[in-house]
Amino acid sequence: MKKHIVILILLATLQTAMSAPPKRIITLNNTLTETVDALGLGKNLVAVDVTSTYPAYVTKLPKASKNRSVSAEGLLSFNPDIVLAAEGGINKEIEYQLTAAGIKVIQIKQVYSPAGTYQLIKDVAAALQVPAKGSALIKLLQAKVNKAISFVKQHPKKTKVLFIYARGTGVMMVAGKKTSIDAMINLAGGQNAVTGFDDFKPFTTEALVEANPDMILMFDFGFSSLGGTESILKIPGMLQTNAGKSKRIVQMDSNLLVGFSTRLDQAVIQLHKKL
Repeated sequence: MKKHIVILILLATLQTAMSAPPKRIITLNNTLTETVDALGLGKNLVAVDVTSTYPAYVTKLPKASKNRSVSAEGLLSFNPDIVLAAEGGINKEIEYQLTAAGIKVIQIKQVYSPAGTYQLIKDVAAALQVPAKGSALIKLLQAKVNKAISFVKQHPKKTKVLFIYARGTGVMMVAGKKTSIDAMINLAGGQNAVTGFDDFKPFTTEALVEANPDMILMFDFGFSSLGGTESILKIPGMLQTNAGKSKRIVQMDSNLLVGFSTRLDQAVIQLHKKL
Protein backbone atom coordinates (compact mmCIF):
# COMPACT_ATOMS: atom_id res chain seq x y z
CA MET A 1 0.00 0.00 0.00
CA LYS A 2 2.80 2.36 0.96
CA LYS A 3 4.56 1.56 -2.31
CA HIS A 4 1.47 2.62 -4.27
CA ILE A 5 1.25 5.89 -2.33
CA VAL A 6 4.90 6.69 -3.04
CA ILE A 7 4.37 6.03 -6.76
CA LEU A 8 1.32 8.31 -6.80
CA ILE A 9 3.26 11.06 -5.06
CA LEU A 10 6.12 10.72 -7.54
CA LEU A 11 3.71 10.85 -10.49
CA ALA A 12 2.00 13.91 -9.06
CA THR A 13 5.36 15.62 -8.52
CA LEU A 14 6.44 14.80 -12.08
CA GLN A 15 3.18 16.10 -13.52
CA THR A 16 3.54 19.34 -11.56
CA ALA A 17 7.11 19.79 -12.79
CA MET A 18 6.08 19.16 -16.39
CA SER A 19 3.26 21.72 -16.19
CA ALA A 20 5.32 24.38 -14.41
CA PRO A 21 6.40 27.48 -16.38
CA PRO A 22 9.97 27.32 -17.71
CA LYS A 23 12.45 29.06 -15.44
CA ARG A 24 14.87 30.22 -18.13
CA ILE A 25 13.30 31.88 -21.18
CA ILE A 26 14.87 33.48 -24.25
CA THR A 27 12.74 35.64 -26.56
CA LEU A 28 13.85 36.62 -30.05
CA ASN A 29 11.17 39.15 -30.88
CA ASN A 30 9.98 42.28 -29.05
CA THR A 31 6.30 41.30 -29.22
CA LEU A 32 7.14 37.94 -27.64
CA THR A 33 9.17 39.69 -24.94
CA GLU A 34 6.25 42.00 -24.16
CA THR A 35 3.89 39.05 -24.01
CA VAL A 36 6.10 37.05 -21.65
CA ASP A 37 6.26 40.08 -19.37
CA ALA A 38 2.49 40.65 -19.54
CA LEU A 39 1.97 37.02 -18.54
CA GLY A 40 3.96 37.69 -15.38
CA LEU A 41 7.06 35.73 -16.39
CA GLY A 42 9.44 38.59 -17.07
CA LYS A 43 11.56 37.50 -14.13
CA ASN A 44 12.28 34.26 -16.00
CA LEU A 45 13.80 35.99 -19.02
CA VAL A 46 17.53 35.26 -19.23
CA ALA A 47 18.16 36.89 -22.62
CA VAL A 48 16.33 38.80 -25.36
CA ASP A 49 17.06 39.89 -28.90
CA VAL A 50 18.28 43.35 -29.93
CA THR A 51 14.79 44.49 -30.98
CA SER A 52 13.38 44.05 -27.47
CA THR A 53 13.07 47.45 -25.80
CA TYR A 54 9.82 47.22 -23.83
CA PRO A 55 9.27 47.12 -20.92
CA ALA A 56 12.30 49.30 -20.14
CA TYR A 57 13.99 46.74 -17.89
CA VAL A 58 14.52 44.32 -20.80
CA THR A 59 17.07 46.69 -22.34
CA LYS A 60 19.36 45.76 -19.44
CA LEU A 61 19.01 42.02 -20.01
CA PRO A 62 21.75 40.07 -21.83
CA LYS A 63 21.36 40.03 -25.61
CA ALA A 64 21.00 36.71 -27.39
CA SER A 65 22.95 38.18 -30.31
CA LYS A 66 24.78 41.35 -31.33
CA ASN A 67 22.50 41.79 -34.34
CA ARG A 68 19.32 40.19 -35.67
CA SER A 69 21.05 36.88 -36.45
CA VAL A 70 21.47 34.18 -33.81
CA SER A 71 23.68 31.14 -33.39
CA ALA A 72 23.11 27.88 -31.58
CA GLU A 73 26.26 28.44 -29.52
CA GLY A 74 25.10 31.89 -28.44
CA LEU A 75 21.68 30.65 -27.38
CA LEU A 76 23.08 27.58 -25.61
CA SER A 77 25.41 29.77 -23.56
CA PHE A 78 22.39 31.06 -21.61
CA ASN A 79 21.28 27.52 -20.69
CA PRO A 80 17.61 28.22 -21.52
CA ASP A 81 14.67 25.88 -20.94
CA ILE A 82 12.80 27.37 -23.89
CA VAL A 83 13.45 29.71 -26.82
CA LEU A 84 10.55 31.69 -28.27
CA ALA A 85 10.91 33.10 -31.77
CA ALA A 86 8.74 34.52 -34.51
CA GLU A 87 7.89 32.05 -37.25
CA GLY A 88 10.96 31.67 -39.44
CA GLY A 89 13.16 33.39 -36.86
CA ILE A 90 15.29 30.29 -36.29
CA ASN A 91 16.52 28.09 -39.11
CA LYS A 92 16.14 24.32 -39.11
CA GLU A 93 19.79 23.63 -38.29
CA ILE A 94 19.80 25.82 -35.16
CA GLU A 95 16.43 24.44 -34.10
CA TYR A 96 17.80 20.89 -34.41
CA GLN A 97 20.89 21.73 -32.35
CA LEU A 98 18.82 23.32 -29.60
CA THR A 99 16.29 20.49 -29.54
CA ALA A 100 19.09 17.92 -29.42
CA ALA A 101 20.40 19.72 -26.33
CA GLY A 102 17.02 19.31 -24.64
CA ILE A 103 15.87 22.89 -25.18
CA LYS A 104 12.30 23.53 -26.25
CA VAL A 105 12.01 25.73 -29.35
CA ILE A 106 8.69 27.34 -30.18
CA GLN A 107 8.21 29.49 -33.27
CA ILE A 108 5.08 31.62 -33.11
CA LYS A 109 3.16 32.75 -36.19
CA GLN A 110 2.08 36.38 -36.08
CA VAL A 111 -0.89 37.76 -37.97
CA TYR A 112 -1.25 41.55 -37.98
CA SER A 113 -4.80 41.93 -36.71
CA PRO A 114 -6.53 42.01 -33.32
CA ALA A 115 -7.48 38.33 -33.72
CA GLY A 116 -3.87 37.54 -34.63
CA THR A 117 -2.66 39.28 -31.48
CA TYR A 118 -5.03 37.27 -29.29
CA GLN A 119 -3.91 34.04 -30.92
CA LEU A 120 -0.25 34.96 -30.37
CA ILE A 121 -0.92 35.51 -26.66
CA LYS A 122 -2.72 32.17 -26.50
CA ASP A 123 0.19 30.41 -28.22
CA VAL A 124 2.81 31.98 -25.96
CA ALA A 125 0.80 31.19 -22.84
CA ALA A 126 0.44 27.58 -23.96
CA ALA A 127 4.18 27.30 -24.63
CA LEU A 128 4.93 28.66 -21.16
CA GLN A 129 2.38 26.40 -19.43
CA VAL A 130 0.20 29.30 -18.23
CA PRO A 131 -2.98 29.02 -20.36
CA ALA A 132 -5.21 30.53 -17.68
CA LYS A 133 -3.06 33.65 -17.53
CA GLY A 134 -3.21 33.82 -21.30
CA SER A 135 -7.01 33.69 -21.32
CA ALA A 136 -7.21 36.43 -18.69
CA LEU A 137 -4.79 38.65 -20.61
CA ILE A 138 -6.69 38.15 -23.86
CA LYS A 139 -9.99 39.06 -22.22
CA LEU A 140 -8.50 42.24 -20.77
CA LEU A 141 -6.87 43.26 -24.05
CA GLN A 142 -9.99 42.52 -26.10
CA ALA A 143 -11.96 44.99 -23.99
CA LYS A 144 -9.31 47.67 -24.49
CA VAL A 145 -8.95 47.09 -28.23
CA ASN A 146 -12.72 47.05 -28.77
CA LYS A 147 -12.94 50.37 -26.95
CA ALA A 148 -10.14 51.83 -29.07
CA ILE A 149 -11.70 50.65 -32.34
CA SER A 150 -15.08 52.02 -31.26
CA PHE A 151 -13.45 55.40 -30.58
CA VAL A 152 -11.86 55.39 -34.02
CA LYS A 153 -15.19 54.65 -35.70
CA GLN A 154 -16.85 57.46 -33.77
CA HIS A 155 -14.17 59.91 -34.92
CA PRO A 156 -13.55 59.02 -38.59
CA LYS A 157 -10.60 60.52 -40.43
CA LYS A 158 -9.59 60.18 -44.07
CA THR A 159 -5.94 61.07 -43.73
CA LYS A 160 -3.74 59.57 -46.46
CA VAL A 161 -0.61 58.22 -44.81
CA LEU A 162 2.69 57.34 -46.44
CA PHE A 163 5.01 55.27 -44.28
CA ILE A 164 8.71 55.64 -45.03
CA TYR A 165 11.21 53.20 -43.54
CA ALA A 166 14.61 54.85 -43.33
CA ARG A 167 18.13 54.09 -42.15
CA GLY A 168 19.58 57.35 -43.38
CA THR A 169 19.08 58.58 -46.94
CA GLY A 170 20.86 55.52 -48.30
CA VAL A 171 18.08 53.15 -47.21
CA MET A 172 14.52 54.36 -47.75
CA MET A 173 11.50 52.14 -48.41
CA VAL A 174 7.75 52.78 -48.54
CA ALA A 175 5.09 50.42 -47.19
CA GLY A 176 2.46 49.04 -49.51
CA LYS A 177 -0.54 46.81 -48.88
CA LYS A 178 -0.43 43.57 -46.87
CA THR A 179 2.11 44.93 -44.38
CA SER A 180 1.88 45.43 -40.62
CA ILE A 181 2.03 49.18 -41.29
CA ASP A 182 -0.91 49.01 -43.69
CA ALA A 183 -2.91 47.02 -41.12
CA MET A 184 -2.19 49.53 -38.35
CA ILE A 185 -3.03 52.56 -40.51
CA ASN A 186 -6.40 50.98 -41.32
CA LEU A 187 -7.10 50.12 -37.67
CA ALA A 188 -6.34 53.70 -36.67
CA GLY A 189 -8.81 55.01 -39.25
CA GLY A 190 -6.36 56.30 -41.83
CA GLN A 191 -5.73 55.34 -45.46
CA ASN A 192 -2.49 54.00 -46.84
CA ALA A 193 -1.42 56.45 -49.55
CA VAL A 194 0.09 53.49 -51.43
CA THR A 195 -2.35 51.10 -53.07
CA GLY A 196 -0.51 49.89 -56.17
CA PHE A 197 1.68 47.19 -54.63
CA ASP A 198 2.15 44.85 -51.67
CA ASP A 199 5.01 44.71 -49.17
CA PHE A 200 7.83 47.29 -49.30
CA LYS A 201 9.43 48.97 -52.30
CA PRO A 202 12.32 51.43 -52.63
CA PHE A 203 11.42 55.08 -52.12
CA THR A 204 11.36 57.27 -55.22
CA THR A 205 10.54 60.93 -55.74
CA GLU A 206 8.01 59.99 -58.41
CA ALA A 207 6.16 57.60 -56.08
CA LEU A 208 6.13 60.22 -53.32
CA VAL A 209 4.60 62.90 -55.55
CA GLU A 210 2.11 60.47 -57.08
CA ALA A 211 0.95 59.22 -53.67
CA ASN A 212 0.57 62.81 -52.43
CA PRO A 213 0.09 61.85 -48.76
CA ASP A 214 -1.48 64.10 -46.15
CA MET A 215 0.98 62.77 -43.58
CA ILE A 216 4.38 61.08 -43.54
CA LEU A 217 4.73 58.38 -40.89
CA MET A 218 8.09 57.04 -39.75
CA PHE A 219 9.70 54.96 -37.03
CA ASP A 220 11.42 57.09 -34.40
CA PHE A 221 14.87 55.81 -35.38
CA GLY A 222 14.18 56.44 -39.06
CA PHE A 223 13.04 59.99 -38.34
CA SER A 224 16.27 60.63 -36.42
CA SER A 225 18.44 59.02 -39.10
CA LEU A 226 17.17 61.56 -41.64
CA GLY A 227 17.85 64.52 -39.36
CA GLY A 228 14.33 65.40 -38.24
CA THR A 229 11.46 67.33 -39.82
CA GLU A 230 13.40 70.14 -41.50
CA SER A 231 15.79 67.74 -43.20
CA ILE A 232 12.95 65.45 -44.30
CA LEU A 233 11.14 68.39 -45.88
CA LYS A 234 14.21 68.91 -48.08
CA ILE A 235 13.83 65.48 -49.65
CA PRO A 236 13.12 66.00 -53.38
CA GLY A 237 9.39 66.09 -54.04
CA MET A 238 8.38 66.35 -50.38
CA LEU A 239 7.21 69.98 -50.59
CA GLN A 240 5.03 69.07 -53.55
CA THR A 241 2.88 66.85 -51.31
CA ASN A 242 0.13 67.87 -48.90
CA ALA A 243 2.23 66.41 -46.07
CA GLY A 244 5.23 68.53 -47.01
CA LYS A 245 3.20 71.70 -47.42
CA SER A 246 1.65 71.27 -43.96
CA LYS A 247 4.88 69.86 -42.42
CA ARG A 248 3.05 66.77 -41.16
CA ILE A 249 5.96 64.46 -40.46
CA VAL A 250 5.03 62.04 -37.66
CA GLN A 251 7.22 59.57 -35.78
CA MET A 252 6.27 56.67 -33.51
CA ASP A 253 8.05 54.00 -31.51
CA SER A 254 8.63 51.14 -33.92
CA ASN A 255 7.75 48.32 -31.54
CA LEU A 256 4.51 50.00 -30.50
CA LEU A 257 3.50 50.87 -34.06
CA VAL A 258 3.94 47.47 -35.69
CA GLY A 259 4.27 45.07 -32.77
CA PHE A 260 0.57 44.13 -32.61
CA SER A 261 1.37 43.29 -29.01
CA THR A 262 -0.32 43.55 -25.63
CA ARG A 263 -0.25 47.34 -26.21
CA LEU A 264 -2.31 47.14 -29.40
CA ASP A 265 -5.01 49.45 -28.05
CA GLN A 266 -2.39 52.09 -27.21
CA ALA A 267 -0.91 51.88 -30.71
CA VAL A 268 -4.31 52.34 -32.36
CA ILE A 269 -5.24 55.36 -30.26
CA GLN A 270 -1.82 57.01 -30.48
CA LEU A 271 -1.71 56.77 -34.27
CA HIS A 272 -5.36 57.84 -34.58
CA LYS A 273 -4.63 61.00 -32.60
CA LYS A 274 -1.68 61.80 -34.86
CA LEU A 275 -3.97 61.50 -37.88
